[in-house]
Amino acid sequence: MSGIPDFRNLVFKDTSFANLMNKRIYNVLLIATKYDAFMLEDDGRVDEQIFNEYTSLSLRYPPRFTQVTTEEEALAELKDRNFELIICMPNMDNRDIFAAATEIKIHYPNIPIVVLTPFSKEVSKRIANEDLSAIDYVFSWLGNAELLLAIIKLIEDKMNAPDDTASVGVQIILLVEDSVRFYSSALPHLYKFVLEQSQMFAKEALNDHQRTLRMRGRPKIKLARTYEEAVRIFNQYRDNMLGIISDMSFMHNGVKDPYAGYKFGQYVRKTGLIIPFVLESSEASNKVYAKELGASFIDKNSKSYPQDLRKKIMQRFGFGDFVILNPQTKEEIMRIKDLKDLQKKVFQIPDDSLVYHLSRNHFSRFFYSRAMFPPAEVLKRVDVSDYKDMDEARKLIFDLIVQYRRMKNSGVVAVYQKERFDEYSNFARIGDGSLGGKGRGLAFIGAMVKRYPKLEHDHFAVTIPKTVVICTDIFDEFMETNELYPVALSDVDDDTILKYFLRASLPARLIEDLMAFFDVVKSPIAVRSSSLLEDSHYQPFAGIYSTYMVPKLEDKYDMLRTLSDAIKAVYASVFYRDSKAYMTATSNLIDQEKMAIVLQEVVGNRYNDRFYPTISGVARSLNFYPIGNEKAEDGIANIALGLGKYIVDGGQTLRFSPRHPHNILQMSTMDFALRETQTRYYALDLKNLTEQFSVDDSFNLLRLNLKDADADGSLKFIVSTYDPYDQIIRDGYYPGGRKILSFVNILQHDVFPLADTLDQILHVGQDEMGRPIEIEFAVNIDPQNPSYATFYLLQVRPIVDNKEVMEEDLTLVEQADTILSSTSVLGHGIVTDVQDIIYVKTGAFCSSNNQSIAYDIEKMNRQFTAEEKNYVLVGPGRWGSSDSWLGIPVKWPHISNARVIVECGLENYRVDPSQGTHFFQNLTSFGVGYFTINPFKGDGWFDEEYLNSLPAVEETEYLRHVHFDKPIVIKMDGKKSLGVVLKPEK
Repeated sequence: MSGIPDFRNLVFKDTSFANLMNKRIYNVLLIATKYDAFMLEDDGRVDEQIFNEYTSLSLRYPPRFTQVTTEEEALAELKDRNFELIICMPNMDNRDIFAAATEIKIHYPNIPIVVLTPFSKEVSKRIANEDLSAIDYVFSWLGNAELLLAIIKLIEDKMNAPDDTASVGVQIILLVEDSVRFYSSALPHLYKFVLEQSQMFAKEALNDHQRTLRMRGRPKIKLARTYEEAVRIFNQYRDNMLGIISDMSFMHNGVKDPYAGYKFGQYVRKTGLIIPFVLESSEASNKVYAKELGASFIDKNSKSYPQDLRKKIMQRFGFGDFVILNPQTKEEIMRIKDLKDLQKKVFQIPDDSLVYHLSRNHFSRFFYSRAMFPPAEVLKRVDVSDYKDMDEARKLIFDLIVQYRRMKNSGVVAVYQKERFDEYSNFARIGDGSLGGKGRGLAFIGAMVKRYPKLEHDHFAVTIPKTVVICTDIFDEFMETNELYPVALSDVDDDTILKYFLRASLPARLIEDLMAFFDVVKSPIAVRSSSLLEDSHYQPFAGIYSTYMVPKLEDKYDMLRTLSDAIKAVYASVFYRDSKAYMTATSNLIDQEKMAIVLQEVVGNRYNDRFYPTISGVARSLNFYPIGNEKAEDGIANIALGLGKYIVDGGQTLRFSPRHPHNILQMSTMDFALRETQTRYYALDLKNLTEQFSVDDSFNLLRLNLKDADADGSLKFIVSTYDPYDQIIRDGYYPGGRKILSFVNILQHDVFPLADTLDQILHVGQDEMGRPIEIEFAVNIDPQNPSYATFYLLQVRPIVDNKEVMEEDLTLVEQADTILSSTSVLGHGIVTDVQDIIYVKTGAFCSSNNQSIAYDIEKMNRQFTAEEKNYVLVGPGRWGSSDSWLGIPVKWPHISNARVIVECGLENYRVDPSQGTHFFQNLTSFGVGYFTINPFKGDGWFDEEYLNSLPAVEETEYLRHVHFDKPIVIKMDGKKSLGVVLKPEK
């Protein structure tokens, strides 16, 4: 039995680099004589040198220097401004060099003070006798700007180390050295090295922003000048020590101890922690002590001291290449350059080498030095004896890397690099322009899913498909280099525009990137438009541009040709007639519209020559047609088998509220289930590839029957079966009998928590976007292992139809101003183009005449259809009831032009309202309002007297049709289920 922790339950939390290095040095006060200051300035402008040092190491925020000559000036400056550091360059002929520093320290005890002095015998003598209590550090200054950089970073590290080590485990390198001259030369080397290394590792980050943040995770450097200080720092940071570099002789108990370094080494070794130790000494004979401590030794007198130091740190502290050794011969077996390399080679490392490196914490150090804290922390906690064998260790390292890369890739828009995009990459961009509406939406969902790991379930992962966005700048380049604007903006027909676009060529750099993308993606690719205006917060451009699907082909060049054509076809669709008309209608300029393209793997499975997902769906966080105990804010989802185009085209879907997955209207009666459920679906045709793309983006989709899906075996987990002999519908799949797409196993028996996941995503998404949202999604059940499914989010956009923005409080409308008002309303929005009302006269009403009333209505509706006008329909009982005693038995085509349908209860004819269930699909897809009123008991209001006083255009025995000169305004508030129909002049 192995002792390693279970990783399935371990969720890597991403390191928040933005919270590291929070305390900075922005302003430095320099106290120096005019001459010293001039030497500093003229010898190489300090500001400039520091700035160059900073930028060459891609550090941000170089500090500003303010120069003064006297103590009085210094105190005056300190009073006016904040300084994080004071540097003194004392004037040597002044008897009391350090008086100024002592004076300043009294007033400003928290500002560190550093003394810079050119070292000579004279100075050393003076310093030995001075009281240095007010001074934090003394450095020997020979005019190199690198020292200033090191001083600033040393002080910053001192300020930030406690927080940064505690929050994410940033590592510490400890330098123990008491010779001012020596640490003044060693620190700049150390910093330069550490900063260069962290700059190299930061290249592994996914984009520039992440790269600069990653630099903040570099190891911090601490300086100790006495034995006591070294022990104190070591004890404070013992769990975060990357390595120690120590001199041999320094102060111990107030006297110079020639073996202090050796004693400190013993102290460190006694803790049992494995920490690389480098011992430095100017006496070569001390090498034996280093050997005894298992430490590296460096001779301080060596001419090549900086190179030696660099080499030892590279080898021992986990920087540079990770060299895998043979433990017996200490020969190099292989080198590991970076994370991807380790992932590739980890299974080739021999057992004994693996034990050797693991037992010395080399792997965790490799991760720590690269600021990859989550995997480093895990490996550090596992002792080599915990593994049952080395295969388990290899697998652990591999899994950690995979999980780390997945976490890093999710929720980040990476810059696409063809050599780095692989199966763990999630979202990348080609080009520097905008991602467009869909692209932004997807990047946002990716980040959102990462922030809420609770959305995931064991057998039901939540993710977005692999996505690459081709940014808008590539569109500009394509349009300009091929000189397409004249044709695109002219009045030629769509086919001609498409022809010109297909003839043009895409930028060459894009071609190489696409080839690399094919290697990673295993399924067909959807080429979707992502325009600047589409899905933008305030204008729904959904469905105006084309979306093509490209099957995965064996021949890469065929695939390239097809994909390039699809990209050009989407570009062309910006300039099609409908798009231009839509632009005009929404008063946007066509030349403002720029197109990014989203390349996404299509979710689904391959069934012979067809490809489609188990479930596609659309869900909204607001439901304007709640029935039963549903509420508007519970949201609503529509799901179907096959590709999502079926839903967008208004096909027959299964509709349910994610909070009430058990009440599904379509499954409430047998009649509904047989009549109102999905019978056809769309799949991608993998076989018949047409030579030429057409303007119609569904040219390679198949419209199939459920029988075809049954033959593919894709219905097993989502249907109920109708048994014609017993006249019942059984949950689940049985041979024979008609299959009904009820998704019963998923919704009622919770095989997968689809309803729960949708509910969470809708509510989290709505909170994050700050407005109601609509999402498109797909679910794929793994045919090999049906207990696993994956939920893919394909798109998110705010719900903004103009008619759906309803700010007014309808409870304030005066009853006298209305023809109708109701507190039980389905539907939402404002309708201003209706001028007619047809109502059943209540005086003469008798339910035995309901069939005749239905004929009259059908006749009137025909005229409205011919004239393409709408009306409000008012009548008693349930509209569309098949039982003519309960209401008027019309079918949808007989009332298809009604814009609002009203069920009006009468004193002597009280029927439970149907809430429009008979026409539910039609109401929702055409956005028709449905009012229920019972005026006789004060529930709602209908001013029939007012209508009777007006002339009728047409009157039959049972009906009156009244026409107004001005429109009657209809207002519906779906959230509060209120509605009114106003009199024309109001």
